[in-house]
Amino acid sequence: MSWQGWAAIAFWIAATMLNCHIANRWYRSRWARPFVATLFGVTLLVLWEGLVRGLNVSPVILPAPTVIAARFAQSLPLLWGDFTQTILKGALSGYLIGCGAAVLVAILVDRSPFLRRGLLPVGNFIAALPIVGIAPILVMWFGFDWQSKAAVVVVMVFFPVLINMVAGLAATDPLQRDLMRTYSATGRQSLLYLCLPAAMPFLFNGLKIATTLALIGAIVAEFFGSPTRGMGFRISTAVGQLDLPLVWAEIAVAALAGSGFFGLMTLIEKAVTFWHPSQRAAGRGA
Repeated sequence: MSWQGWAAIAFWIAATMLNCHIANRWYRSRWARPFVATLFGVTLLVLWEGLVRGLNVSPVILPAPTVIAARFAQSLPLLWGDFTQTILKGALSGYLIGCGAAVLVAILVDRSPFLRRGLLPVGNFIAALPIVGIAPILVMWFGFDWQSKAAVVVVMVFFPVLINMVAGLAATDPLQRDLMRTYSATGRQSLLYLCLPAAMPFLFNGLKIATTLALIGAIVAEFFGSPTRGMGFRISTAVGQLDLPLVWAEIAVAALAGSGFFGLMTLIEKAVTFWHPSQRAAGRGA
C-alpha cells in the first residue's frame, strides 16, 4: 500500500480520537453534535480516498470520492433532470397522496371496529409484498412515466403511516375521552382537540419512515420501465456502461435528497409537537 493509504489511516485514527474526546466532554453543547457528525463524515471520505488510491483500486470497482465529485460537477444538468423526474414528480407526489390517504383512512378505522379488524390485517399483508413484485404490475397499469412511480410510492408509504396513525389515535387515555364526553364534546371536537394532537408523535414517526420508503420505491420502480430520464434509469444504464462515477453521483443525490427530506420532517415535527415530553427533553439535552 502506498503512502496515501497510510496517511489516510493515520488521519482517520487521529480524527476518531478527537471525535471521541469531543463527544464525551462536550456532548451537551449545540456545536458538538454537528461538528462530530461532520468530522466523522470527512474522516470516512478521507479514508475512502486514501485506501482507493493506496491500494490502486480500479474505478470500475470503486471510484475515489474526488472522481465522483468531478463527475458530479460535470453532470449537474443531467442529475437535475433525473432529480426532477424521480424525486419531485414520482417520490414527492406519491408521498403526499399516500400519506394523506393514510391519515384519512386511519381516522375512519379509529371510528369503525369493523375496519380495524378487517382492514389492518389486509394492510399488513400488502405491506409485506416485495416491491420488485409490485412495481412491474403498476408500471404496466399506469405507464412508463412518473405516474407509475408515484403509484409504487403510494403503496409503499400508505400502510406504515396508516399503522402509526391508528396507534396514535388509540393512544389517548380512556379518562381523557370520558372527560371530553362529560364536557358534551362532539365526536368532531374530540377528534380535533384530543385524538389528533395525541396522534402527532406517532404520525411523524410514520412520516419519517415513509421518506426513505418513498425514495426507494421511486428509484426501484424505474428499473422496470421509465422514459430516458430518472435516477433509477440512469443508474441501470450507467452500470451497463461501466460508468461507476455517474452511478455514485446519482447515489449521492439520492442520499442528499433523503437526508434533506428527513431533516425537513424533523423540523416540522418539532414545530408541531413542541409540547410533547420528548421534544422538551431533547431541548433540555441540547
